Amino acid sequence: MVEFGWSPGLNRRETSGRRPDRDWAFARRHHGPCRFLFPLGELIGPLADTTPANNPKHDQDTTAMAFLEHAPSHVVGIDVSKLTLAVCPAPGNTACTAACTVASTVANTARAIRKLVAGLPSGTLIVCEPTGGHEALLLAELAAAGIACHRADTLKARAFARSFGRLAKTDAIDAALLAAYGQERWRHLPLHRPADRTQAQLAALVARRHDLMAIRGAELNRAKSPGCTLVSASCRSLVRTLDRQIETIDTAIAGLCAQCTLLARRIALYRSLPGVGPRTAISLAAAMPELGTMTGKQAASLAGLAPHPNDSGTLKGYRKTRGGRPQIRSILFMAALSAARCKGPLRPVFQRLIANGKKPIVALTALMRKIVVILNARMRDHLNDMS
Repeated sequence: MVEFGWSPGLNRRETSGRRPDRDWAFARRHHGPCRFLFPLGELIGPLADTTPANNPKHDQDTTAMAFLEHAPSHVVGIDVSKLTLAVCPAPGNTACTAACTVASTVANTARAIRKLVAGLPSGTLIVCEPTGGHEALLLAELAAAGIACHRADTLKARAFARSFGRLAKTDAIDAALLAAYGQERWRHLPLHRPADRTQAQLAALVARRHDLMAIRGAELNRAKSPGCTLVSASCRSLVRTLDRQIETIDTAIAGLCAQCTLLARRIALYRSLPGVGPRTAISLAAAMPELGTMTGKQAASLAGLAPHPNDSGTLKGYRKTRGGRPQIRSILFMAALSAARCKGPLRPVFQRLIANGKKPIVALTALMRKIVVILNARMRDHLNDMS
């Protein structure tokens, strides 16, 4: 079996300076504990730049992001926890709703959230943070009511708080800072777009399979370690149980792909590129559903494969890839490794980079970028043909 998104062999220094297949803390700080559940259109990092393109053929906006066209009439920050929501309007918005007073607290239940949403006037912008999935109910109710919402990057929101010199942290303070963040940065905040049901199911299944494969690998390592025979037998028994669960999830994924024609075509299109196998194609479809709706540079930036300058004065620093969604790099690493070894259009690219003196890991990173740019272009052309 091949693990979804697993990248063995990344034991040397990467151009990003991180282990994308093991740095789960980095992934949680950016996107919460679930590594695959990303709503459509929520792009991060440099993708939020709205500077017009210099190339005329790129003048048309091809991203899946949506922004507010006019300033919101009210901005409300909501700090989400498992049981409660801390709600605080931005300064000057204290009368926006009877259920939303300064630093009020409501229960994180469907009934309480509906009551809160019912009191919000039109033109309100809600700003919240990812909290391990506990914000899902709030996002669903806001989407049903047609209320604009931005799910903020936790690192950016915390950096915004530090810019005021605020070191204290409570739910009420966090809600107030989120409201101020939305009031000041609303022009550059992409709005939350809920994923369709099929995409959400695929992301959940792929994430679960990824977790089961990680547990399976750990149990196999324990079973091979010298020690108690009973412990080894217990580990192997658990591995067999995990194999059955993984097989069940694989069947569910295959059924989901058979039901959705667009998803099946997307996976088949990804597999048409040498080096991209079935597991990689499915994982990429789950982790990066925006492929085909953006430019090549935006796709590379979303995948964390865009080299960012590091210059100061006369110093021209080493450009490193960073940001983006870390699990996409893990997925593309194995695809790039296969493409560099098998016969195909990408192998000469890798060999040329090596001949030019590039380190193997740098050449593989360039190949990863090329793969995501090619797949984005192919998917974009396919969507244009369908329309």
